[in-house]
Amino acid sequence: EPDVTIVSGLKDTVVFEGDDVTFRCQVSHENARDVEWKLQDVALQNNEMNEISVEKGKIHTLTLRKVTEQDIGTVAFRVGPHTSTA
Repeated sequence: EPDVTIVSGLKDTVVFEGDDVTFRCQVSHENARDVEWKLQDVALQNNEMNEISVEKGKIHTLTLRKVTEQDIGTVAFRVGPHTSTA
């Protein structure tokens, strides 16, 4: 299996309470496995508050819905040994 690397990392974002925010990270290969999103070191699952998806096979997205003050912190995307944070 080829080593999947991060081609385009996360960007810091400022958002108002109650708004949605989307983070994108592009990887080098499609169908990357061993992918994880975290917020403040807590692994995120796909649910009504966190939408996790993959666009065009290589662009991994995380949308946090209706953010609150408790959502302030570091968002991290990890694929294999590579990590990007914002």
